[in-house]
Amino acid sequence: MFISAFWNDLNTSARIGLIIVVFFAFCAIFAPWLAPYGQSQIVGDVWEPIGGEFIFGTDQIGRDLLTRLMYGARNTMTLALVSTTVSFTGGAVLGFIAATMGGAVDQVLSRVVDVVISIPTLIASLIVLSAVGTATPTLVLVIGIIYAMPVFRIARAVAMDIEVMDYVEAARVRGEGLWWIMREEILPNALTPLAAEFGLRFCFVFLLIASLSFLGLGLQPPLADWGAMVRGNADGIAWGFFHPLLPAACIASLTIGINLLIDRWVHKASGLRDDQ
Repeated sequence: MFISAFWNDLNTSARIGLIIVVFFAFCAIFAPWLAPYGQSQIVGDVWEPIGGEFIFGTDQIGRDLLTRLMYGARNTMTLALVSTTVSFTGGAVLGFIAATMGGAVDQVLSRVVDVVISIPTLIASLIVLSAVGTATPTLVLVIGIIYAMPVFRIARAVAMDIEVMDYVEAARVRGEGLWWIMREEILPNALTPLAAEFGLRFCFVFLLIASLSFLGLGLQPPLADWGAMVRGNADGIAWGFFHPLLPAACIASLTIGINLLIDRWVHKASGLRDDQ
């Protein structure tokens, strides 16, 4: 019943986006059961043709590309989801604290964020990861910290609008503490814009991970990753093979699907009338 109501509430573009996201999520979750081979298993010759014995051919060392794409969805999407969650948890909490406490706390946090956010995201990631290594926990922490900065700004702006409302002032007069106000008054009223921002930020994180993997600083072999797959198979284009276009198409498709869903979410949250 809920699924039917949710589907009927979506417009055509959002339905397309939902289908794309659900498809990739399904492949990611069930990759160990759907994939015909292991993600690092060599099963054929180099760059076996697409549509032959292997549906999507093989990669630069003879691994099945269909298997690698499924495990790539699993690895890349999981890393992006965890990193986005870390960034949102840290950025939203600090943004709420800055807006609620104000004064010196707000100024110090805001200036630190201004300094960090002034460094281009990719450059900051490359510098830090080159220095400290590319272990998965390190990737999550570095990406989480970098993207917590713009989340801080958004959460602070939203919380400052809510913080001056009468019900928040009433909570202060009753003697409610900082954490109670943040949890019970600010967070519920900030969920809609933050949820839309979460989806958008997930796309940015996902694309950053793909870029880092393409440059050799993302998920490391033998783990499958779409960005690394583009890089590893790039030489095949010179020989007339289109294998690197497959992971590139997956990156583009998932990004488009998420953005189509976000557009619908923002449209509904804004209260604008639907154009059917």
